[in-house]
Amino acid sequence: MTNKVKALILIIAGSVLSGIPATLRARPAAAPRQAQAQPQAQPAAVTLIQHGDELYVERTDIAKAKEALAFYQDALLQNQDAFGAYWRMARVEYWIGDHAESSDEKKQAFQMGIYHAKKAIALKPDRPEGHYWLGVNYGSYGEAKGVLKSLSLVGPIKNEMKQVLAIDPAFEYGGADQLLGRLYYELPGLFGGDKKLSLEHLLKSKELGPRVGLTRIYLADTYLALGEVEKAYQELRAVLDIEPYPTLIPETAQEKEMARKKLEGKEFKK
Repeated sequence: MTNKVKALILIIAGSVLSGIPATLRARPAAAPRQAQAQPQAQPAAVTLIQHGDELYVERTDIAKAKEALAFYQDALLQNQDAFGAYWRMARVEYWIGDHAESSDEKKQAFQMGIYHAKKAIALKPDRPEGHYWLGVNYGSYGEAKGVLKSLSLVGPIKNEMKQVLAIDPAFEYGGADQLLGRLYYELPGLFGGDKKLSLEHLLKSKELGPRVGLTRIYLADTYLALGEVEKAYQELRAVLDIEPYPTLIPETAQEKEMARKKLEGKEFKK
């Protein structure tokens, strides 16, 4: 091969290489397969719902609860687990409504909770989450309106809690029995109220979730209505010593304060 031919080949090769990205031109030769290190599994990316859950843990700060709601809404818009997003929205909307200052704000939040819980049920009617949070939001909306103005919700609340009991009685630490127990306590006797039935449901709830302060506070109210002052006192005292479930730390802190105030009532003055 003449020197002229060699020079021409080098010029052509340089021209071709100049058109290839540097990262490709500089790519080293692959090592033999047996010498290659096995790739390590990468952690899954944190989803929008997981971000929302992290904020929900800090829900004592209502701003954090509202941020959690925004993440669940974004998850829904991006098609990330619609069922999970819907029932979580209903849950946090209940919390926001329960801590709102005005009646109108409460009712608006509970109405949105009702809407989103129904969406969750439509997607997975065989799961307890949607039914439970629908019943809770129904009950809270009725309380915000007034018992006598909300008697039409009694049937729907009972139906949703029956669904939860059929699917998973232990869901939310016996939450369905807790809600039914309180419902029978709050209702006037003329409209289905029954203190003994209230006691029956609350005792079931206590068995399933002995460290839920609200259940024991409700039990105390029912015991008082039945004339069982000492039993009411014992339930309230027990709330003060409860070790909270990890998922109910904010609720338990509030319930301890509720129990302290109730223990100052004239019923317990000797």
